[in-house]
Amino acid sequence: MNLKHFEVLYSVKGKQSKVVLQAANRAETIKIFKARNPEGAIVKVTETTAPLNETLEKLKNSALNAVFKKSVKTEYLVASFRQLAVMANAGIPIHDSVKEVGRAAADEKLRSIFAKMDEDLNAGLSLTTSASAFKEELGDVSIAMIELGESTGNMAESLKKLADILEEVNENKKKFKKAIRYPLMIITAMAMAFVILMVYVVPKFRDIFEQLGAGDKLPLPTKILLGIESAVNDYGLYMLGIGIVAFILISRSYKNNPIFHAQCDKYMLKIYLIGRIIFYSNLNRFTLILSELIRAGVPVVEALETSLLTVTNTTLQDRLSLVKVSVQRGISLTDSFRETGLFENMLIQMIQAGEQSGTLDMMLSKVTDYFKDKFDEIIDNLSSYIEPILLAFLACMVLLLALGIFMPMWEMSSAVKG
Repeated sequence: MNLKHFEVLYSVKGKQSKVVLQAANRAETIKIFKARNPEGAIVKVTETTAPLNETLEKLKNSALNAVFKKSVKTEYLVASFRQLAVMANAGIPIHDSVKEVGRAAADEKLRSIFAKMDEDLNAGLSLTTSASAFKEELGDVSIAMIELGESTGNMAESLKKLADILEEVNENKKKFKKAIRYPLMIITAMAMAFVILMVYVVPKFRDIFEQLGAGDKLPLPTKILLGIESAVNDYGLYMLGIGIVAFILISRSYKNNPIFHAQCDKYMLKIYLIGRIIFYSNLNRFTLILSELIRAGVPVVEALETSLLTVTNTTLQDRLSLVKVSVQRGISLTDSFRETGLFENMLIQMIQAGEQSGTLDMMLSKVTDYFKDKFDEIIDNLSSYIEPILLAFLACMVLLLALGIFMPMWEMSSAVKG
């Protein structure tokens, strides 16, 4: 939720003063002002720009975060949300729960977030509005589930489900890191071996070939090998610097340029393995939140709108947003999902069966399980998927080195014998 700045002109005992507040709209601004200044009489409320000192503070904080970014660990989030769920289930007011959980949080960043949320709740803001200001730290799923708890009145169940979801996401991250560890070690070892060969071994053979005067008569593999060696030794540092600069520019463009972001998301779905991981993880989150919202009695259009917040890939988000548009036009949910082209025929039939029998939430849960199983299957077998690529690359590297070094030696040996 985007908060705006409003300037409030008010009067206390005949003396007028001004204050700038952040809120979603004028009505909420008035509510916040009255909570903070019960004696003040509002004269006028006008929308304004952010104060200069606040703008400078944000710029300073963003610069510091870019250098010393400190994110909240998922384990701490899970523990805090579970504690909130227990306290909410015990009937403790959410304001008191947030305050106590904030005090007990092990993570400094999380303590500051809960302290700010406590201030917002004191000012009359909803928990969803307050949490939305920390979307980057808490994540879209957290905001969606908190909003679900407030809209249904069952905050304890929503927070418990949120903790389960975050725990599952964290387990998937750990599994992914564990699965990718071995291929990364192999790639690193190969890269180091390649650099050592180019820097220390191949130059020795270049000297031998030059002494024998075989420069123009070298076979193609040897010329390729010597070309790579020359590039690494003469321009290696420049290439490394260009690579680092390119990575930074691409990262910044991906974050700040919507068109570039959309194009990257589109092509990432086509990359081997990465595309499938992105596809199944996004659809798993989308259908999971959608099934929970529908089970809680939230209207389908609102449930779709909230579920879309959990989809991080813009290409998938655009195609899934068509479902909401189609449902608003009166098209059935089954046909709307079919039009996206993202769901297999078996899944469409399951959704249709759920829609016709009134068990849509149950069928969507089964669809969620399907996407989860697909995602888990990829992660569990990631090493076996990557190994053929690594072996092929290693074979090509060894073949190039062997042919590049030994072919001219064989030719020179044959010439000597002749």
